[in-house]
Amino acid sequence: MVSESPVPAAGFASARAQSEAERFGAYLASRGLIDPGLLARALARQRRSRRPLGEVLVAHGQLSRRDMVRALGAFHGIMEVDLAAAPADPALLARCSAAACLDAGCIPWRRVGSTVIVVLADPTPERLREAEQACGLTPGTAAVALADRQEIEAALALAFRDHLALRAGRRTREELSCRSWGRHTRTVAAAGVALALLCFALFGIAPCLAVIFCLAVLSNAATTALRLTSLVMSWVIEDRAPPHELPRLSRFRTLPQVSILVPLFRETEVLDRLLAALGRLDYPAELLDIILVLEEDDTRMVEAVQARSLPPTCRALTVPADSLRTKPRAMNYALDFCRGEILGIYDAEDQPDPKQVATVVEAFAESPARVACIQARLSYFNAGENWISRCFAVEYATWFNVLLKGVQRVRFPVPLGGTSVFFRRSALEAVGAWDAHNVTEDADLGMRLARFGLRTRVIDSITLEEANCRAWPWVKQRSRWQKGYMVTWITHMLQPLQLWRDLGVYGFIGFQVLMLGGAAAQLSLPLLWLGWLMSSLGFVPSWIAAVPAPLMPAIAVSLLVGQVVLFATSIRALVNTGQARLIPWLAILPLYWPLGAAAAYKALFELVFKPFYWDKTDHGVSVVDPYGGQPLPGFRPADHPGIGPEEAVVVEEAAHAARVVARA
Repeated sequence: MVSESPVPAAGFASARAQSEAERFGAYLASRGLIDPGLLARALARQRRSRRPLGEVLVAHGQLSRRDMVRALGAFHGIMEVDLAAAPADPALLARCSAAACLDAGCIPWRRVGSTVIVVLADPTPERLREAEQACGLTPGTAAVALADRQEIEAALALAFRDHLALRAGRRTREELSCRSWGRHTRTVAAAGVALALLCFALFGIAPCLAVIFCLAVLSNAATTALRLTSLVMSWVIEDRAPPHELPRLSRFRTLPQVSILVPLFRETEVLDRLLAALGRLDYPAELLDIILVLEEDDTRMVEAVQARSLPPTCRALTVPADSLRTKPRAMNYALDFCRGEILGIYDAEDQPDPKQVATVVEAFAESPARVACIQARLSYFNAGENWISRCFAVEYATWFNVLLKGVQRVRFPVPLGGTSVFFRRSALEAVGAWDAHNVTEDADLGMRLARFGLRTRVIDSITLEEANCRAWPWVKQRSRWQKGYMVTWITHMLQPLQLWRDLGVYGFIGFQVLMLGGAAAQLSLPLLWLGWLMSSLGFVPSWIAAVPAPLMPAIAVSLLVGQVVLFATSIRALVNTGQARLIPWLAILPLYWPLGAAAAYKALFELVFKPFYWDKTDHGVSVVDPYGGQPLPGFRPADHPGIGPEEAVVVEEAAHAARVVARA
């Protein structure tokens, strides 16, 4: 939590820590390891961040990590340990909590008589007390040795490999995870098919199809109501903060450390522009902890990261291979290695607003404690590439700028996006982090946050992504999303009464609309279109004839109003985001919808046969690449008609950064 006033309990401990930082700084200056002219500024950063002075100097590139550890050992007169050459004693590790040791930055190394030598990265009395507790030692029985924190974490990852890998797949409680039922989907599907055939045999095909038709119309009406509510609120309720107001971090006495996870799997094509984008984040370097999360068996990606010189704020973490290979499992594994009290997620192709982390910190500071999550807006840098990317951009603009804000305002549970989303770490751990088996882990996590009484806030900060603009890759990506929504609905509906109690009546209804609305609309599309086509040709389908006549006018009005509201909501979103030039492309949305139907049926098939399969989306394939590694003659927004003025500012900065990197 960010504080705007001095910490009352700082007292002697804070003063002692500051005095020690000043003495260590003087020691470094006397040994010629730091320019005395830079020391005052480094000490000012240390006071503000409350991080060790050595970490501050390393984060700003003023001292190498190796020199920092050696100087710290010499200053304190503490032995430095090479944990790779001399591993820790397994008997001592057996008494430890891996998560606690990672949090404290320590590892028990050797026993000498009644004393246990504990290796620390920060050899202060406070850290030593934390280390004794994490290692299961009696207070006062430990001696201190020194090693770099990354080396300590690598040693812990090796020593607790199997435990941490198993923990990554099971962080979410079983009754809230799809792993509790996902292995039995074929049996359940067979029972469902048998039940459907029995209904057809008992009641006839036409009445059954009529019921399905009416349910599809009801789902459409519910989704229309949500769209209409969001549209009205977008006119009536304006955001309290000006949309372009910059974060004012200078008013905070202390700032939180922020960890950012970037899961990478077969992303070598976009690695350089990703590192350039991460390097543009405008937040104190000593408080940024960026982790590139790699898969052990993705050797090309691992080698590509190792071949690059990562900035001091960035480190790589390799996740042990497993038969389950999903993004949420990788993030669960990395969670124990995070150092921040706020945790964010970026995808490989992301180009976030440089001020985004600072904006998130300010948003958390001014929000009540119940706000556990901050979601930024997503948009596309290649929105104008082709008709698919234009339609995709319309969808994203509508979702993030109108619908999601409406969902937030009516207090429905918010299905999160998979990127540019930030959490209070304590809240994330309390709800069980990510369900490692759910392929749309973000939406599921949003539902669990709501079930625990926590809230999500949507802010206007923008992250640009690469729109999937090829038909079959689009279908594969969308089918994964649709399958995840289906999985999430089934998982939480296994105990409907408990879900009702957790969310309340209003939240329960919202859950049904959000989790079922999209899939139901796409799955019913062939039936609706076939009925419309046959009726227009003068043939009334038997299932429509089976619908009670008094309902038909209401159904017709509902479908018509649904289309009007859909287009009105899209127009409002495009105008809001400065993408009004895309409005004429709304006319081709009906050609886009069959792709969604194909994705929904693919998702339904995979729900039965491959519920945990992660259909990977390839990035770096767009021909529109304003962030490429080659020098650019200059970016002109007019060259990319899908990009609005807000996005253009971010793109311009990204293009400039890419040119600087290329020249370097």
